[in-house]
Amino acid sequence: MSTQPAPRIADTAQVDDGARLESGVIVWDLAHVRENAVIGEGSSLGRGAYIGPGVVLGRNCKIQNYALVYEPAILEDGVFVGPAVVFTNDLYPRAINPDGSRKSGDDWHSVGVTVRTGAAIGARSVCIAPVEIGEWALVAAGATVTRNVPAYALVAGSPARQIGWVGRAGARLVADGARLRCPLTGELYREAGDKLLMVETGT
Repeated sequence: MSTQPAPRIADTAQVDDGARLESGVIVWDLAHVRENAVIGEGSSLGRGAYIGPGVVLGRNCKIQNYALVYEPAILEDGVFVGPAVVFTNDLYPRAINPDGSRKSGDDWHSVGVTVRTGAAIGARSVCIAPVEIGEWALVAAGATVTRNVPAYALVAGSPARQIGWVGRAGARLVADGARLRCPLTGELYREAGDKLLMVETGT
């Protein structure tokens, strides 16, 4: 049984019918949660954040002010989304069809961004769907993510490129002999091709 308090929703926030907010959720001023979205236990939505229809957030996610999370995004537990981040959902964005008629919901097929456990997306980043951000990865502020990001990867730039590795605490890993070490926790990792594996937890 959860020990979290009931959801807390600011007076100026909007939560549409059919949205599910689990215990301990906080929705700040002017945020909007659309129908059928699921906001996991202990998560928080900052001022002006937008969560699209059917978007799923896991437990203890933190969505900062004015972030736009468009459907059908899926965020696993403990994901951080910085201020003014945008998750897109349209491969071929257009307001009208080739014949000049206005596009309707039936004229396009949405694609989503998936963010795995513990990953963090820096302020004003744009994630171009379809794309997956691996667990514990870190997207630097202002990056434009156009391809999948490996677990633990640190990516930056436009388009985003990998510039290093980070540990679970978010700090950039440093060389320690043939391995990599987190300067905050002491956790040790090793590279295995294009992947990173933890070999020893911190003390």
